[in-house]
Amino acid sequence: MPFLNALRGMALAFVVGSVPHLAWSANVENAGLGQSKLQPADRATSASPGKGAKRATKPQAKFQASARRADRAPGKPSYGKLAGLHSAADPLDLKSSVALVVDQDTDQVLLSKNSSAVLPIASITKLMTALVVLEEGLSLDERLTITQEDVDTEKGSGSRLRVGTTLSRGDMLHLALMSSENRAAHALGRTFPGGLEAFVPLMNKKAQSLGMMQTTYVEPTGLSSRNQSTANDLSLLVREVARHELIRDLSTRQQARMAVGPRQMEFRNTNALVRNPAWDIAVQKTGYISEAGRCVVMQAQLAGRKVIMVLLDSAGRYSRIGDAERIRSWVARNYAAAPAL
Repeated sequence: MPFLNALRGMALAFVVGSVPHLAWSANVENAGLGQSKLQPADRATSASPGKGAKRATKPQAKFQASARRADRAPGKPSYGKLAGLHSAADPLDLKSSVALVVDQDTDQVLLSKNSSAVLPIASITKLMTALVVLEEGLSLDERLTITQEDVDTEKGSGSRLRVGTTLSRGDMLHLALMSSENRAAHALGRTFPGGLEAFVPLMNKKAQSLGMMQTTYVEPTGLSSRNQSTANDLSLLVREVARHELIRDLSTRQQARMAVGPRQMEFRNTNALVRNPAWDIAVQKTGYISEAGRCVVMQAQLAGRKVIMVLLDSAGRYSRIGDAERIRSWVARNYAAAPAL
């Protein structure tokens, strides 16, 4: 027991040390900060076959089965859970330990919960990856090839992009934003002029220029738990990427068919809300690793307002979607914009 108590203390100290302005709960259970061998980030998934549809190929079926097993497998507790952030109260009883809702036009904060907590952000990282690629003005038609360097050795996540797959930079960007394809995102950074050694510093430089002072990037996919930020900082990133038409378009497409080698593959958006007609989403990105919990950021039209929403460290596979729906209803009840005269 002394060893377990010491480990708990180390875990709490690590997270609390990164968030100096919050009052933390010391009630930490199951403290364990080790990396998981199989904690997949948001993956591209194929559409469920309808009646009469062709069965998945063996590699595709194997990937889908692996993804389902990973989704059912118990994960490590998130950093937010270890730090007691889920004990914070909010008027909507959200399952996300961190939440921020801001009116983009007026900067009015409609809801804030632990918005200055520094936590891993998982695949939300890919918004910055896309921003740096586009602002450098690299050709979107240039062909990029997935190599062994792009294979995830940190979490062991799968991918439908085999080593040797060649796609345009634009298609890699599309899959990274829409389907959270990790190998595509890594290839975007690896093939940047100067490689990752040049790309990652530019990610951090861009973050600083946007005022994201509590944000750190160490790689372009979000698989590393050392990619960290706050809800406050991420709201600035969402505001910035929403200015880019291509990021808006690619991140909100419901699905896409692409030629991957000799086969046509269908990829779907990791955010189910883009397929919900009740939502008008301009830009979005989901994220998941066990250390970060389920995450989503969006800019959407809610009750006549252009709203930025950040939800981090949500507990449960579908809870971030449930939280977003609660917020949408709550904003409609309490903050509906007055009709224009």
